[in-house]
Amino acid sequence: MNALPRRDRVTLLASLYFAQGLPFGFFAQAFPVLMRQQGASLEGIGLSGLLNLPWALKFLWAPWVDRTRSTRFGHRRAWILGLQVATVGVLVALAAAGFQPGDPLWGIAAGVLVLNMLAATQDIATDGLAVNLLQSGERGLGNAVQVGGYRLGMVVGGGALLMCFDALGWTGLFGAMAVALFFATIPIARFDEVASPPPAAPDMPAARPWLAFTEVLRGPGMGRWLVVLVTWKGGDALAAAMVKPLCVDLGLGLADVGLVLGTVGSGAALLGAFAGGAVVDRLGGTRGLVVCGLLQALSVAAWILPSVGFSDRAWLVGVSGFEHFAGSTATVALFSAMMARCRPAHAGADYTTQASIVVIASGACGALSGVVAGRLGYAAHFTLSFVLCLLAVALLWALRPAQGEPTVASTTPSV
Repeated sequence: MNALPRRDRVTLLASLYFAQGLPFGFFAQAFPVLMRQQGASLEGIGLSGLLNLPWALKFLWAPWVDRTRSTRFGHRRAWILGLQVATVGVLVALAAAGFQPGDPLWGIAAGVLVLNMLAATQDIATDGLAVNLLQSGERGLGNAVQVGGYRLGMVVGGGALLMCFDALGWTGLFGAMAVALFFATIPIARFDEVASPPPAAPDMPAARPWLAFTEVLRGPGMGRWLVVLVTWKGGDALAAAMVKPLCVDLGLGLADVGLVLGTVGSGAALLGAFAGGAVVDRLGGTRGLVVCGLLQALSVAAWILPSVGFSDRAWLVGVSGFEHFAGSTATVALFSAMMARCRPAHAGADYTTQASIVVIASGACGALSGVVAGRLGYAAHFTLSFVLCLLAVALLWALRPAQGEPTVASTTPSV
């Protein structure tokens, strides 16, 4: 697969992660704002994060996706192509359902759950494809493209479409998403994987392939790495879940929130993705993670001032941009380290196992965010989030491998 020109690899991966980021941007950025506008409680908005559950549980079927392949359409291409076509179909069905502003959101929430299920499964195949497409020296760039493409999708799904919601309504919003995803499917439809399938996985138990996800946790140093995975995005997730309702409570309208959080914020995240890739390539694993983690902590702390009522528009735009920029660098650094801990034959399952741990931990923090903010208030909530971000960096440094000690990254064959 590495015979594919670098430019084509970048285009392919960017389109695939854009296809994931578009519906997730709507769910993560726009949906909480619309819920708050319709009077939903902070607790309800926080618990809506449970719609993200397929992303946390995808490790259960990841080995099956790794094993199952099509001789006609290719291994991972067959999965990705089929799932993206199905996603377009669901969006068309939601557009045709005729939801109106002010209608109960249960039907839309059910659609969001289905979209998350499809996108989470597509992510398994896409991550496996990315691990095998990228050479070891390209992981920083590759993960920058991954996060950048994903964030670009969020700019559209959580920013631009939210800004246009009053004009589009639910029908126009879902229709526009379907059209965008259709065009994002063209690169994978043109990609020829059949001539160069990924390596087989002969050591995976044939009768119980789901047991394979435990193997990645048995490698050297994975006990320490598990602690990092659990804590790395917890503080950021706790804060991020309450940013949208905070902006609504500060008096921002849909267009303002779409600009501050969706367009400016996610646009800054695009820059952060490539900055994170550069930091990882220059500083390496642990040092790159520490630098990006400290930036993430500072960006969460910047929300404390708005949480006490300071609603200056320029400050909100700047804070949102900084928070998305820093969070994106931290994500790229983490994803690069995760990729280095994957076995080529089990790339999808290994990467998905680590990603699911991150999603479960951050999802739990997001689900509890409404309860914490409701009881402590916004100011204490964002202060606690900042402290948790600092704690994650401290744990990473304290649990770093001793010099000369073998790690999974050093014992895993290069991709």
